[in-house]
Amino acid sequence: MAVTVIGGGLAGTECALVLADAGVEVRLVAQKPVKRSPAHKLDTLAELVCSNSLRSDNPENAVGLLHEELRRLGSPVLEEADKARVPAGDALAVDRDLFGKALTARAFSHPKISLVREECAALPEGPDFVVLATGPLTGESLAADLVKAIGAERLAFYDALAPIVQGDTVDRSIAFAQSRYGKGGGDDYLNLPLNKDEYERFVGELLAGQKVAAHDFEEARYFEGCLPIEVMAERGRDVLAYGPMKPVGLRDPRTGLQPHAVVQLRREDVAGTAWNLVGFQTRLTWPEQKRIFGACIPGLQQAEWVRLGQVHRNTFLHGPSAIAVDGSLHARPHVFPAGQITGVEGYVESAAHGHLTARRILARLEGRQLADPPGTTALGALVRHVTGAAHPEGHDYQPSNVIYALFEPLVGRHKKHDRKTKMMERARVALQQWGALAGVKVREVPERKAAVPVVAAELPKSDPTTRMVEG
Repeated sequence: MAVTVIGGGLAGTECALVLADAGVEVRLVAQKPVKRSPAHKLDTLAELVCSNSLRSDNPENAVGLLHEELRRLGSPVLEEADKARVPAGDALAVDRDLFGKALTARAFSHPKISLVREECAALPEGPDFVVLATGPLTGESLAADLVKAIGAERLAFYDALAPIVQGDTVDRSIAFAQSRYGKGGGDDYLNLPLNKDEYERFVGELLAGQKVAAHDFEEARYFEGCLPIEVMAERGRDVLAYGPMKPVGLRDPRTGLQPHAVVQLRREDVAGTAWNLVGFQTRLTWPEQKRIFGACIPGLQQAEWVRLGQVHRNTFLHGPSAIAVDGSLHARPHVFPAGQITGVEGYVESAAHGHLTARRILARLEGRQLADPPGTTALGALVRHVTGAAHPEGHDYQPSNVIYALFEPLVGRHKKHDRKTKMMERARVALQQWGALAGVKVREVPERKAAVPVVAAELPKSDPTTRMVEG
C-alpha cells in the first residue's frame, strides 16, 4: 500500500520522511511551483513563512521540551533545523534557505518518495491512506471538498507576517547587540531602544496608519499568539511595551539603563544580512510600514526591506468533533489530517503532529492502533488539545501552541519555581515508557543546558498580551 501525503510543509515533509524511512512507499503531493499561496515565495518543501524561529530550545519550556522529544524520536525536521541553526539566544532559529533546501533534497533523493508537483483539488478516494497536511492556506477547492466530507463549516481567521530588514541598513550607532539576560551568545539580537516620547509617537502612528482591509465575506479572527501589532495597540497604549517591545533583561550600553521599550531584531541567516522584527506581525499597508517604521523607530531611518509584513488566511478543522481517536477523519477513515489544519499552531507543533501521524499510519499498516503519547509529554499535550481532552466542555476550539496548560497537571503541591523542572523530568520518563509500550524507538540525546532563570521581581506585574516573548 502506498500512502499519499498532500502538502509539502513541515507536517507533510516530516510525515513523508518518517513513513519512507520505515520502508513505506510515499506519494508526496506539493503544489509549488504549479500554484502558490499568497504567503509562499520559494519552491522548497517546508518553507518557513512567518518567522525563521522555532522558538525556545530550553527543555524547561513546553516548546523546547517538544524539540527534545522530536530529537529523541528521530525527527527529520529537527535534525535539519539543528544543522541550519543560527545564533538566537535561547531560541532555535534557522537559516530558512538552507533548512528548506536540505529537507527538499532529502525528500527528492529518497528512494521511497515520489514527489509530485501539482495542486490537489479534492480528497482522494480510499482505501489507500491519505495524509491531509495542507496547512492554514488550504486551497479553496480542496477546502470545499473537505467541508462536504466533514459536514461542518470552515473556520477562518488571519495570521500576520513580520517584516524583515536588510542588516547593513540598520544604524549600528543606535542598535545594540544583546540577548535578554545574556541568554545564548549574549549578543544574538539587535535592539532598537525607544524612550517614552518615541514610544508614544510610534503607537499613535500605528493606530492612525492605513491598514489592509478584509474582504466583505471574510471575518478577521486572529490567533492570539500571532496578533498584529496594531491590534495589540488598540487594546491599550502600554500593551506593546509589555509584549513584543518589552525592555526587561536589556540595558542600553550608551546609557546603562533599561529603555522604555525596544524593537528586537532576530537574524535571518548566520551572516546577519537580514533581520526579522520580532513580534511585529502587521496588516499595515506596505507604504505605511515603510513610513511609520522609518520615521518612528530609531535605527531604521535608512532601512531597506527584504520583506514587508502582510496578512494571510488560516483554515483549520474542529479537531474534537472531526477527528477520530486514531487520528483519522470520522467521515473519511482513510484520511489523516496532520499539522496546522488540525488546530495545532506553530512550526514545531506542525512537524510534531506530522511525525505522530506517520507513527499512527505505520501502526494501522501493521493492523493495530498506536497508543497515544501520555498527556504528561509535550507530544501528548498536543493530542490532548486536538482531541479536546485538555479543554473544558463547551470550549471554543482555537489553534494553540504547545503550552504547559495542555499537559496533565502535576500531582500534589509544588513550589512554583520547581514546576517546570518537574514537568520536564516527568515527560522524559513518560516518553521512554511510551516508546517501549508502543514499539517506538526513543533515542538518547545530549541534554541541553537550561537557561539562566529569570527573577520574578524583574518582570512586569501583569502582561496584557498572551505570549509575546523573545524567540
